[in-house]
Amino acid sequence: MLSLIRIRNYAVIDELELEFGSGLSVLTGETGAGKSILVDALGLALGDRADANTVRKGKKRAEICVTFDCPDNHPALMWLSEHELDEEQACMIRRTISAEGRSRAFINNQPVTLQDLRNLGASLVEIHGQHAHQSLLQKVNQRRILDFHGKHQPLLESVSQLFENWQRLKTKLDDSRRGIEDCEEQLEFLRNQEKALVTLSLEDGEVNQLQTEHGRVANIEHLAAGINQSLEKLYEGEIGSAHTLIASSQRILQSLAELDPELKENLALLNGVEIDIREIATGLSRYRDQLDMDPQRLEWIETRIAKIRELARRYKVEEIQLETLLTTVTERIQELEQADESLASLENSVGSAADLYYKAAEELSKARKKSAISLGKSISSQLKNLGLPHGQFCAALTQKTNEYADANGLDQVEFQISLNPGQPLGPLAQMASGGELSRISLALEVVGTGEKTVTTMVFDEVDAGIGGSVAEIVGRRLEKIGVNRQVLCVTHLAQVASQGQHHYRVSKLTDGQTSITKVRLLADEEKLEELSRMLGGIEITERTRAHAAEMMARSSK
Repeated sequence: MLSLIRIRNYAVIDELELEFGSGLSVLTGETGAGKSILVDALGLALGDRADANTVRKGKKRAEICVTFDCPDNHPALMWLSEHELDEEQACMIRRTISAEGRSRAFINNQPVTLQDLRNLGASLVEIHGQHAHQSLLQKVNQRRILDFHGKHQPLLESVSQLFENWQRLKTKLDDSRRGIEDCEEQLEFLRNQEKALVTLSLEDGEVNQLQTEHGRVANIEHLAAGINQSLEKLYEGEIGSAHTLIASSQRILQSLAELDPELKENLALLNGVEIDIREIATGLSRYRDQLDMDPQRLEWIETRIAKIRELARRYKVEEIQLETLLTTVTERIQELEQADESLASLENSVGSAADLYYKAAEELSKARKKSAISLGKSISSQLKNLGLPHGQFCAALTQKTNEYADANGLDQVEFQISLNPGQPLGPLAQMASGGELSRISLALEVVGTGEKTVTTMVFDEVDAGIGGSVAEIVGRRLEKIGVNRQVLCVTHLAQVASQGQHHYRVSKLTDGQTSITKVRLLADEEKLEELSRMLGGIEITERTRAHAAEMMARSSK
């Protein structure tokens, strides 16, 4: 709900601050006083295009600030949260326009784009009249209105889900078909790869084993010489080997331990060392005996390693990965060879998904046709009560071709109207004026075709071209909508104004050189005088006041 609007240096408004309540609020005043300027200022705050000419003469910039109070779970609060602009349940929008034409926008004191204002504003306010926020002319909104009127949401959700599933499978099928086109080329490459790997016949762990064996065989002479030197120093040397020296030391400690038993522990340790040396020498001797000076074995190993490296380079993998590559290649060959079967199965799935979608879309179309008849009759009846006695309303349905099928079904919805006898039905944009569009919007609201997420509605020019009892009916319709929503109405008819719970008078003051627009909330006595002025014109008589009082009393009932 719009709770506050502040305007500075905008058009003929010097400085203005207004608080608004729930229900129906009416704005009245003399012609040219600036009633619609308030609506224009609200439109600017919600993202309308700015014009430097609207900045009050002699001022640097104009500023419009509006504050909304949003109930829990309101779409505006969710939008603010998603864009990290939330501040509890407050929603304050500010727009400035400089005298040079530059414009800036803020939401909860954070700078935003004009598109952000428009996106947020769409969930806060509906402005009905000749304004940029007139959404009734957009076909997507006309379809939404028809679906809401017919309670088609379950059907619409089913159609949407079936469409998404169909498109997902269709995308998968298209990808598979593109893959089939180069399938033969892939198979030829993979089969050659498989043949080369089978010929290589690489075993698990063979790469590491070959590298280890190559290191040994290629350096066998160096290894043998080193082992001989080690054995000579450790065990086999008759003079000066480690074993000879330890054996000599054992004999000395043996004789000493007989003199002092404390040396037996050291003798035991030395005996252990002697055993270790003999075991090491035995192992080294065995290794030396196994060294095989076979040049043919070295040649075979180097040839084998070369083949492995060549295949690894060809297939751009590490040498160790060749051991598992054959399994991967074989599995891929099987997948491609079965691709035709998979493609046929996927084609059947796509066909079935399409059939389910078209069946659901046809069911939705039938429901829409019935709802269109109901909506047409209801709106046409309302138009007759709203000063359009010859008004005929129609929600025309045309079926889209299959190539334009979408998540909303196969129907194109267009609201059409005829306002004069013998006049053919035509699109709203071509057949209705701004005031007539406002009354059509009002009729749609009375019938209950709109979702209640937008809590503030503004009607401008809704009473253009009407008067008398029709004007009173329009006022009653506005008051009825105000039970569930906040309604602001700019009017010049007392019959409409008398229905308002809150009455604001717009007046223009001038000193001969400049003009200033003021707006004031009227008390009951002031409201009586304003209604009398609207009824009586220049001269206000007691009879006029009595008429105005009667209207106020009738509306209060």
